[in-house]
Amino acid sequence: MKPSGHIDKVMHRIGGEEVLKHRLRLKTTIMVVKQLALQGSFFRGHDEFDDSLNPGNVLVWIGFAAKLNDQINSVVLRNAPGNAKYTSPSIQKEILGIIANRVRCKIREEIGDSCFSILVDEAVDEAGREQMSIILRYVSSSGIVTERFFALKSVADTSAETLKQAICDVLSQYDLQIEKLRGQGYDGASNMSGQFNGVKALFLRDCPYAYFVHCFAHRLQLALVTSAKVCDPIWDFFSILDCIINVVKASPKRIRELQAIHKKDLDGMLDAGEIQSGQGANQMTSLKRSGQLVGDLIIIPY
Repeated sequence: MKPSGHIDKVMHRIGGEEVLKHRLRLKTTIMVVKQLALQGSFFRGHDEFDDSLNPGNVLVWIGFAAKLNDQINSVVLRNAPGNAKYTSPSIQKEILGIIANRVRCKIREEIGDSCFSILVDEAVDEAGREQMSIILRYVSSSGIVTERFFALKSVADTSAETLKQAICDVLSQYDLQIEKLRGQGYDGASNMSGQFNGVKALFLRDCPYAYFVHCFAHRLQLALVTSAKVCDPIWDFFSILDCIINVVKASPKRIRELQAIHKKDLDGMLDAGEIQSGQGANQMTSLKRSGQLVGDLIIIPY
């Protein structure tokens, strides 16, 4: 018998080939998950069986990659062993978790030993769970003020102690010391900006230099809402605007007529040199209600 035919040699060769197949299969899933996460697309489908017409973006894009590459096609989906497809929801979540952790580590490297500020807000998701978002604001090594979304933390309740502990847990996990905290940005809720027992006050006890700034966007929203309530002309304006939008949006014919008028006005301003043309400029957008318009107005950085 040839030495290459010995059982130990054969098993070693088969093992090496299987390892390469597993790596290619997992690499394909990782690349698909990365691209879907980058685009903010959903992963799973309603029906993920092999004969489904829409099994979800992950399986669809893995199948698309398989059509373009015979080597990938030979190891993924139906050609993969049932216990090592690397496409299950738990695998997708684990890959996402690893990617998110690497992103946070990169942000931590950017901060280095510098001081930083936190911007925090909480909201209830569709499942009824309290979710707290944490954004870090710092000056990069090139001297640019940078804001990075850092974490989304599920909390049991919205008490100041619970929120403060959750924030500290996230920061300590990446060795971000509270002593280097130089700013806090929250909304005006009492549990966040309370003078004595809010999250602001709790952090100030640990770090007296963590100055609090009330969210400018929230302050502007409060000012606009209050102005609309006490000023009759503003209230009438938004009320009439809502009525006009409702009337126009109810008829495709009216929408086309409005678009034609708008196009005519744009052509006149372009001919008169009042506005400049260019790629992406003066585009036609959909009608928005006054509440959405106010929401667009308050996109202001801290």
